[in-house]
Amino acid sequence: MKENTMYDIAIIGGGLAGLSLAILLGKQGWRVACIDRDDIQKQTGASYDIRTTAISYGSRNVLRHAGIWQDMEERAQPIKDILILDEDSPIDLEFKTTDIEAEAFGWIVDNRDLRETLIRHVQGHENITHLTGESATAFDHSDANTVTVTLANKETLSAKLIVGADGRNSFTREFMQIGTWEHDYNQNAIVCLINHEKPHHGVALEHFRSQGPFAVLPFTDDADGNHQSAVVWSVERADSEKWLNCSDDVFNAALQTRCGTRFGNITSIGSRAAWPLTLKKAYSYIGNRMCLVAEAAHGIHPIAGQGLNMSLRDIAALTENLKDTKDPGDASILKAYQANRRGDNFGMAIATDGLNGLFGSDISPIRAMRRFGLHAVSKLPFAKKFFMKQAMGAGGHLPDLVREFG
Repeated sequence: MKENTMYDIAIIGGGLAGLSLAILLGKQGWRVACIDRDDIQKQTGASYDIRTTAISYGSRNVLRHAGIWQDMEERAQPIKDILILDEDSPIDLEFKTTDIEAEAFGWIVDNRDLRETLIRHVQGHENITHLTGESATAFDHSDANTVTVTLANKETLSAKLIVGADGRNSFTREFMQIGTWEHDYNQNAIVCLINHEKPHHGVALEHFRSQGPFAVLPFTDDADGNHQSAVVWSVERADSEKWLNCSDDVFNAALQTRCGTRFGNITSIGSRAAWPLTLKKAYSYIGNRMCLVAEAAHGIHPIAGQGLNMSLRDIAALTENLKDTKDPGDASILKAYQANRRGDNFGMAIATDGLNGLFGSDISPIRAMRRFGLHAVSKLPFAKKFFMKQAMGAGGHLPDLVREFG
């Protein structure tokens, strides 16, 4: 890269959201720089991110517009049904795709697979410069029409718009002096893959427990035909190290107890990892020729599996707002983007926070109230359909890229 190269848009952060945004903007014809803190070898390493992600029906449309989904579809596991349980009760609520004549509620994908596919598309796009192993250290607004970015290697580049996609501890957000509303759940999510004796039939299990939600998400069979699922197990942070470091026998016994007999015999495979559970919501998304997307703007509890899906709605909205404009950093464009996204993101943050509090309580009146609520939803077709649409990422006011494809 030559010193002070000019771009239309510079994206700070090369995670799943930042890379997806770079591709969508590149397809619109914008000259894009994506500044990625980690080098490719590190990002594609087996231990970098062992998580899976639930891609909703609406988010799949965004990835299809980007040309990504077409390369991953065969390796994605459809979610056909969703079972919701509360403590030791039988099934309290069941969502079936057949009830709404849908192809799937969503698809479970491997984060590493998604990241590798995104990187391959970014690096093959003529409008995108992918700067890996680099980070932004300063921004300069001395030119009214551009922002100059100083990198850790002391080189600079300029762009008409800076997009912060640099995660919950966003340097871009800090520079913009935007405060956040935060809540620490004092829990970690332990993630791992399991082999199991019985097929999952595309069923996702969400078991709400007073200690924290326990989810089993269907995953594709391995090369030998072994049935696999992904586990997301919320535990008190003080107990996290115990479960990460215990023997396989102890860990498998704990998983078996929580899964019951639905999947037959269960064995964890590969490594385990833990991720802290927090809520962080930026008070504003925009500044002078700068804006925030994805977890730089909002990070929520994974209780509904909506984190990346919210991020993809952000980038879809920003992409649409930038369509047919000459100046991507124009203040009116950024205000329109913020207006499009704040309501949806705030509502989801409140909903997931409330769900975690409601289902995390073992107070008898609250338990009775939530059992009644789940039972009522299961008996009211209109309410059930509403929640199924939300699970698909297909409810409410959505960007066109989310609502449709083709």
